[in-house]
Amino acid sequence: MNREATKKIRIGDITIGGGSPIAIQSMTNTRTEDVEATAAQILALEKAGCEIIRCAVPTMEAAEALAEIKKKIHIPLVADIHFDHRLAIAAIENGADKIRINPGNIGDAGRVQAVVDKAKEYKVAIRVGVNSGSLEKALVEKYGGVTAEGLVKSAMDKVHLIEEMGYDNLVVSIKSSDVMMCVEAHRRIAEVCPYPLHVGITEAGTLLAGNIKSSVGLGLILNQGIGDTIRVSLTGDPVEEIKSAKLILKTLGLRKGGIEVVSCPTCGRTKIDLIGLANQVEQMAADIPLDIKVAVMGCVVNGPGEAKEADIGIAGGIGEGLLIKKGQVVKKVKEEQLLETLRQELLSWNE
Repeated sequence: MNREATKKIRIGDITIGGGSPIAIQSMTNTRTEDVEATAAQILALEKAGCEIIRCAVPTMEAAEALAEIKKKIHIPLVADIHFDHRLAIAAIENGADKIRINPGNIGDAGRVQAVVDKAKEYKVAIRVGVNSGSLEKALVEKYGGVTAEGLVKSAMDKVHLIEEMGYDNLVVSIKSSDVMMCVEAHRRIAEVCPYPLHVGITEAGTLLAGNIKSSVGLGLILNQGIGDTIRVSLTGDPVEEIKSAKLILKTLGLRKGGIEVVSCPTCGRTKIDLIGLANQVEQMAADIPLDIKVAVMGCVVNGPGEAKEADIGIAGGIGEGLLIKKGQVVKKVKEEQLLETLRQELLSWNE
């Protein structure tokens, strides 16, 4: 079942599934009990392009803090609950737009039913989450270890449990730090699950390793038409997760908008600080709302040719550089003026 066919689920003012745009989300790493710090981080994530935010709710104080956090932010808020069903109920009562639970660790059927009843009362979606690290012992034994089949069986057992309790406002996630297992699990669950899928590679790692693993895994999954909302899990600033998610979606042709910066890898002909310049261009372009491609090239030998598919670009020389539009040289400027010249061109692009 691809993303066009999944059930549409409402999370605050965002809809996922049923062909809706793939929503980008992240998770705060502040103490949720600290309302000011958590709200400040969410606002920074909103600015970066985050569309759904999740907060850990390990205490009743954290659950109650959601009400105040909601007043300060502008995107749907998801409460992440483990072990204590009372926290899930309190989170819903305090304004959570969705809750994330693993019915396997929330308690007996009666406690799960209490959570489902409260979600139904408030029309709040439930994300049923299963991670490879928490796969039930019986399924590990049945499938001879942690496997894609076991992850799918675990997730669908939980989905059926909640359906039997009279609720189908569900989002499903099956995550693993094993990229290829995760890809296979998503292929399998897409064949049997009618609900939107939250996709990500869990415990992906630090900025470099996490980005590579997430890009490979999410790329393979999303390119099959599977997945309705994504999180790039990185050990670092959550804002980096949003930057990576946006770029993954743009690279796959699943999202448009924003400047795409392309740059050459440098070589012995490079006579300017291309690495520094490319990073400055990327940072500068992040806040300019244009849907164009910008090239940053290291030399004037191949620069115009390599940049011909870009809308605009700059190519460095010795103490100077060229401004290029659609592969044609427009002007020559001093090296120290390249960045500002490009910035002014971008700011006046639509004039």
